[in-house]
Amino acid sequence: MTKIEKTPLSFLIILSGFMAFTSLSTDIYLPAMPAMQKALGGRVELTVTGFVIGFAIAQLIWGPISDRIGRIKPLVIGTLLFVIGSIGCALSTSMTMVVFWRVFQALGACTGPMISRAMIRDRYDSQRGAQMLSTLMMIMAVAPILGPLLGGLFLRFSTWNLIFWFMAVVGAMLFLSTRLLPETLPVAERSQASLTQSFKNYAKLLASKKFMIYTMSVTFFYVAVYAFITGSSDIYMNFYHVPAEAYSLLFGVNIVGVSLMSMVNRQLVSRFSLPKLLAISTSLAFLFTLVLAFMGVTNALGLWGIVVPMFCFFSMNGIVAACSNAAALNAVPSDMAGSAAAILGALQYGSGVIPSILLAVFADKTPATMTIIIAVAIFFSALMGWWGYREDVELTK
Repeated sequence: MTKIEKTPLSFLIILSGFMAFTSLSTDIYLPAMPAMQKALGGRVELTVTGFVIGFAIAQLIWGPISDRIGRIKPLVIGTLLFVIGSIGCALSTSMTMVVFWRVFQALGACTGPMISRAMIRDRYDSQRGAQMLSTLMMIMAVAPILGPLLGGLFLRFSTWNLIFWFMAVVGAMLFLSTRLLPETLPVAERSQASLTQSFKNYAKLLASKKFMIYTMSVTFFYVAVYAFITGSSDIYMNFYHVPAEAYSLLFGVNIVGVSLMSMVNRQLVSRFSLPKLLAISTSLAFLFTLVLAFMGVTNALGLWGIVVPMFCFFSMNGIVAACSNAAALNAVPSDMAGSAAAILGALQYGSGVIPSILLAVFADKTPATMTIIIAVAIFFSALMGWWGYREDVELTK
């Protein structure tokens, strides 16, 4: 297939919006979690757990479907489901209802990043794909920065319900934007296998050593990311007594680091191989998380002992996510790209279940548990990164 090089700005902006579905669905209501807990009772952490479970499982359904019918139709249907789920959350009167509608919301939200990655794979080779993913991350970085800020602002003038009404409005705008997107998977290049056979492709992908090494590297990295997303509001606001507005800023500054490293990565991918960049970036992230875990256990420098190494570790996502996704997707044939993107997304975002459960069971209201989980997860991410680099060196000999 001839890869398309010319990229309309509208294409990048719209895909950035869909890639930001996850941030929109999670980051914006983090400041509201204590208020939701107080108003509805139950365990507010389950709203994150329910979302990531639905987000992960649904991608495994949408992936093969998109390989058969193209990318746009699943994106349209998914966006509608997201809007309905957002409205359901806004109207909920109990934590159980919120968890249910969060799962429903996830059934649609998962199509955004999954289809976006598949569309990038449809259009570009691995190096150019990594550059495009870095560009998308730079644009979409606005969402997780503004998300918590908007969430805190909404809480100041209204209730947590307004946050989910806002999600519904943004989802409706993205639904309208699908009319501007081109179909990147021509009919001639779509999978001709039955849906049953398409689902069997998952076994082939899981057995692909090259694909799974890169996939597991980013999966472990996102275990650490979700440990921060799930545990940071409690640690920052309750342990360190940070106001909601200040927490939003401390959360958002990490995304600035991701955006800056994404800019750097656009230049690095033209000079170094993706496996080498992945190995180095995950190793640096591990060094930062060792410092973070030490500070979390000892509380040696208080709040800033957490904020600074957290910023350094989180920033590496600007390299890790783009390089691992591009390398993994380039390791599979085009008619399996949707299924491959589904596995990537299912493991990457479904990994959020692990830290949310660990934090629910072992959290002691100090930063220790959260920071240790982050350090252990990044160790395994770096291990996968170096394994991939070693395999790449062996192939090039």
